[in-house]
Amino acid sequence: MDDILKQLLQEEQELQFTKFNEDIAWQIGSQLVERAASEGLPVTVDITRGEHQLFHASLRGASADNDEWIKRKTRLVYRFGHSSFYMGQLLKSKGKRIEEVYLIPENLYGPHGGCFPIIIKDTGVIGTITISGLAQEDDHKLVTQAIRDFLAREK
Repeated sequence: MDDILKQLLQEEQELQFTKFNEDIAWQIGSQLVERAASEGLPVTVDITRGEHQLFHASLRGASADNDEWIKRKTRLVYRFGHSSFYMGQLLKSKGKRIEEVYLIPENLYGPHGGCFPIIIKDTGVIGTITISGLAQEDDHKLVTQAIRDFLAREK
């Protein structure tokens, strides 16, 4: 389990931006929608900067439940500054629920994969990129691959 946690923390160190704005949100969000649509994935994509929702799209098969999952995962990432998958794996490694460790309700904070922090180098977390609709590990991988692809193109 420790290896997974180390890997996820390393991912957060690697996948950082030098800047983030509406154009970048559109590029990453559109890329995620294109990929999900081409693979027939029933997901919702959401990108925020602070309280401002910069991108939101639901594909065929997604539902209002996915919007609620996004809210819960996003709230968790803003609170802890780590990906929702990391937080879920951390709790799993302790064998405890979020209520037991942090005294916050799981119906408001979703420690399940799919929400990744938008981290600006030398600044910190300024937003989130979230996918909901697949198994939590697949949600996480879809988001991190999109960020990885974007950052590779920016070099």
